[in-house]
Amino acid sequence: MPCPPAGGGGGGFPLGSRFEFDSEKESRMAEAKKLDAPTLTKSGMGIVDGIPLEIADESPGALRDAVQLLLDMEAIRRVKHAYFRCIDTGNFEELADLFHPDVKVHFIGGTYEWKLEGREEYLASIGQSFHTRSVGHHNGHHPEIEILSPTRATGVWYLTDNMWVMDQKFFTTGSAIYWDTYLKVDGRWLIADSKYERIYELNEQQKAEPRFDYHYLGKYAKPPAPGITGGA
Repeated sequence: MPCPPAGGGGGGFPLGSRFEFDSEKESRMAEAKKLDAPTLTKSGMGIVDGIPLEIADESPGALRDAVQLLLDMEAIRRVKHAYFRCIDTGNFEELADLFHPDVKVHFIGGTYEWKLEGREEYLASIGQSFHTRSVGHHNGHHPEIEILSPTRATGVWYLTDNMWVMDQKFFTTGSAIYWDTYLKVDGRWLIADSKYERIYELNEQQKAEPRFDYHYLGKYAKPPAPGITGGA
């Protein structure tokens, strides 16, 4: 989710802020970051080691605990993989099931910063970006998952993303590091906190609207809402 709040959601989202390119803001953000300590380190992201990936002893209980640890890690991977699939296909019904009701989101791009709280606010915002006049491509790679307790975990993901907004002839590509917190509620892992910061971001004003041979959102998504970039 990103492209500005997809990948972008996403991690490319809200279009109004994303595509008003502000070179002065970009310069200010770059200068400010030079003065700070690196943020995309485990300490900078607040990531700590979780339960060790080992079998504590030869008892049946220790084996069950180790298997449960692996099952929880796989369940979290599936949640994040579903997240990327759902945003690029505009599947907001399934997307809603992946988030805690009180989720917090904070995405920092090259020329934008997107911060909000609550599942409904998040869904309303991301829904403005994935419509019949946009194309998103968000992949999450190399998960580093730490199980902190039976009901709490963290995950670091490497994002690669592309986003096209056809009415504006605008293309964004880049990569970012996500770091999430997950909570297990009623036996299901949910995204409770999600952040990312860009590794790089490249924005391009194209001369012509891209001509896709096929465009899934063009067939199945809703048109952009009035007043939204790309809307009537």
